[in-house]
Amino acid sequence: MKKDRTQDIFLEQLRKIPIVQVACEKVGIARNSVYRWRKEDPEFAKAMDEALAEGEAIVNDMGESQLLTLMKEKNWHAISFWLRKRNPKFRDRLEVVAAAPPQDELSPEQEAVVKEALRLASLPLEAADTETPTANPEPHGPSTDRPAA
Repeated sequence: MKKDRTQDIFLEQLRKIPIVQVACEKVGIARNSVYRWRKEDPEFAKAMDEALAEGEAIVNDMGESQLLTLMKEKNWHAISFWLRKRNPKFRDRLEVVAAAPPQDELSPEQEAVVKEALRLASLPLEAADTETPTANPEPHGPSTDRPAA
């Protein structure tokens, strides 16, 4: 059957270059056909996944080979890339250092700021905290009980 032969040629191309569009162009078929086959035929979908994985493995091997060649030529960028990706000692790190405040309790000014921030965020305050500073007693945003101007 012609469709089976076309599918086999497509999968062969996909193993060489794991890009669906490129394999389609080499075989002379539309991407829509490939994705329709994939949707309708679970065996083809499995074969396509395997061909993509095999093709990607080959490309990865080629890439590593080229990287090693560059490293042998003392290319600093290649050496740095290899070390950052393969050696935990050289990985890019983000170090976060925070100093704990020397006090356990907030000052009255800090408490006022926190209460106001919670009020503005419409978060409930603890029941014991009844004294909330009100710089602006009007609610923020449009009110629902007033007609729009």
